[in-house]
Amino acid sequence: MGELTQAQFDEAVRRGDRDLAIKPRARAARYDRSTGQVVIDLVSGATFSFPATLGQGLEKATAEQLETVEIAGAGFGLHWEELDADLTVEGLLAGRFGSARYMAQRFGSDWDSEAAE
Repeated sequence: MGELTQAQFDEAVRRGDRDLAIKPRARAARYDRSTGQVVIDLVSGATFSFPATLGQGLEKATAEQLETVEIAGAGFGLHWEELDADLTVEGLLAGRFGSARYMAQRFGSDWDSEAAE
């Protein structure tokens, strides 16, 4: 692997700063037992929730397992260690509750996998 130039480093920092400023990120996340929803508080001040049973890897999880949700990657993702499950905040907001294969299997083969990109 070659050495990173200062220009490459500076460009990577600029891309990172841009992503932090414009991509949706979680400030907090929790599982609400009363509604069965995973609730995400975004850094923008908005809140998003979805039924936990829709998320890949969360379908058969117990309430105790769902409550262990962690914020990952500077708020870009959610992680459940015991379930080995990861979901991206950006994907969830776009209606992607898992991989393209999972979405096609779960929601039908007519699910538009190109919309997931």
